[in-house]
Amino acid sequence: PLPSFPNMLPQMRPLPSSPAIHAVHRRTSPAPPSIRGLGQHGRVALVRTTAPVVCRSVASPAANQGAPAVERPWKLSDARLVLEDGSVWNAKSFGASGTQVGEVVFNTSLTGYQEILTDPSYAGQFVLMTNPHIGNTGVNSGDEESIKCFLGGLIVRSLSICTSNWRCTETLDEYLRKRNIMGIYDVDTRAITRRLREDGSLIGVLSTDQSLKDKELLEMAKNWKIVGVDLISDVTCDAPYEWVDKTGSGWEFNDNQSSETFHVVVYDFGVKHNILRRLASYGCKITVVPASWPASDVLNLKPDGVLFSNGPGDPAAVPYAVKTVQEIVGKVPVFGICMGHQLIGQALGGKTFKMKFGHHGGNHPVRDNRTGRVDISAQVCVTLVSLSRLLEPICLGFRLTFSIRTITMLWTQNRSRKECKLHTST
Repeated sequence: PLPSFPNMLPQMRPLPSSPAIHAVHRRTSPAPPSIRGLGQHGRVALVRTTAPVVCRSVASPAANQGAPAVERPWKLSDARLVLEDGSVWNAKSFGASGTQVGEVVFNTSLTGYQEILTDPSYAGQFVLMTNPHIGNTGVNSGDEESIKCFLGGLIVRSLSICTSNWRCTETLDEYLRKRNIMGIYDVDTRAITRRLREDGSLIGVLSTDQSLKDKELLEMAKNWKIVGVDLISDVTCDAPYEWVDKTGSGWEFNDNQSSETFHVVVYDFGVKHNILRRLASYGCKITVVPASWPASDVLNLKPDGVLFSNGPGDPAAVPYAVKTVQEIVGKVPVFGICMGHQLIGQALGGKTFKMKFGHHGGNHPVRDNRTGRVDISAQVCVTLVSLSRLLEPICLGFRLTFSIRTITMLWTQNRSRKECKLHTST
């Protein structure tokens, strides 16, 4: 027997028997004049419309007379993702509204969506998260990788309706809305990921504007290009500055603090804050300069090394940066991450090429072939350097060891008899 819960008993009573329900009519407005086969109890039909939606009984029209309209407790599809291959994906929106064009890439990270949102390397791109559940930890000020969001939009399967983390200050929806970043959810991210793996990265259009037809959005996607576009100029700093913040004590893993201070100049092609924090934690004095800063001014600072940072876009679209690298290489030790790595490759006579769909995620294993050690790395990589034309640097006194996202550069300065080894991995 059921326990005695007076307030719950009315809700637990079984429904009386009724005629079989043949089907639930799926419709768009305007509704048909009548719907049959739903029995005496009635059911609510599924409605696809952009107008305000109300719930009414469809089995007993007379019962609706004088009854107040009740808003649906769930959200209907109000956004679209249109890819350049002609596919259209209906979804629900969160964050900002509007219409935005970008390159769609997928990221395999299980967490860290806030770091992805604020990574300047994602400028001009829509990031699709393969992990289905996003937003459950909310956002906080401590996980920012830059001063603002640079990506074009966020695509997720399931958006958490609540947050559960002691560091959370606001929800993901609120965070994106304040920063005018579009997001969509309740879309088949697995199917889109498979399409990207088979066809490569695709240009897409996100839109909540119902006045635009699918063909118009498709035309926008086909006419937009990311290759050959200078995206660095939109993410770099405006003027030089000194960076002093170190990795927080709760996250620090370096037990061997250096007693010697190295002055490192960082070219900001879209640098992430954690790269600067790691350098500061190892005792470096850091000066950050804009992407277009003259090489002569950097050399006048007499740095111990120069870092060419990560950044978005095509390295072939920024010849001024390649020229800067050429003017610095051979005068001071240099090292590069992501875009900086590719610029060094081009400066030394190499060629870069775009990968089919790139590497994006926080779970990519990288093995050091010299020691056999395997590290799990975070990668944002769509362009690689071809090694076939990089034989000349050996004659210049350089030894390069490449992996997908790590670069180790050894350079000996014969004049000062000092060997400088700079290594970075992200």
